[in-house]
Amino acid sequence: MTPQMVVSIGREALILTVMIAGPMLLFGLIVGLAISIFQAVTQINEMTLTFVPKILAMALALLIFLPWMINMATDFTRHLFEMIPQLAG
Repeated sequence: MTPQMVVSIGREALILTVMIAGPMLLFGLIVGLAISIFQAVTQINEMTLTFVPKILAMALALLIFLPWMINMATDFTRHLFEMIPQLAG
């Protein structure tokens, strides 16, 4: 196992992590931005107002994207298992 292989596997794992977390973070960002605009317009400065909608948005994103996330994770795991003979040699 060469250092280049380790770096390549680590890079793939980080890219996969960002891809899997991306949809949920994007939903949370959009809802947080909408609530911040609402708070600025209405001058309601309640810190806990953003918590529940963000959680609900992220749960919705999880429900929508969960099959895709699982597919991506299992493909990566399958790829790692297929690389085992190359890593041993």
